[in-house]
Amino acid sequence: MMRQAGRYLAEYRAIRASQKDFVSFCLNPDKASLVTLQPITRYAFDAAIIFSDILLIPWAMKLNVRFKPGIGPLLDPIEKPHIINVKYLHNLEKKLAPVGKAIEITKSLLPVNTALIGFTGAPWT
Repeated sequence: MMRQAGRYLAEYRAIRASQKDFVSFCLNPDKASLVTLQPITRYAFDAAIIFSDILLIPWAMKLNVRFKPGIGPLLDPIEKPHIINVKYLHNLEKKLAPVGKAIEITKSLLPVNTALIGFTGAPWT
């Protein structure tokens, strides 16, 4: 079993350290693709897990997602679900387009017999 992007790998940590913050890292298609491919290059697994983060969805909705060093991801509580309305969905496709681009890049670089998988779920699970 391997977690996405082989976050324990030295080469992952070197790229991560070169990025100003985690969201920028996730939204950099070239870097996201590169770290997705690292475990495949090193171990020839039969599937790659696209590097991204489920919290990009509430980040794109401007719901105050932040990543605090030494603590991890933080998201303000949503005490009244009705506050999530159409205005929060404005430009989601544009804001999250780099994730799609990372998928395209990665798929084009993967060996033909290597699957590319992702993950899904609700950002508040």
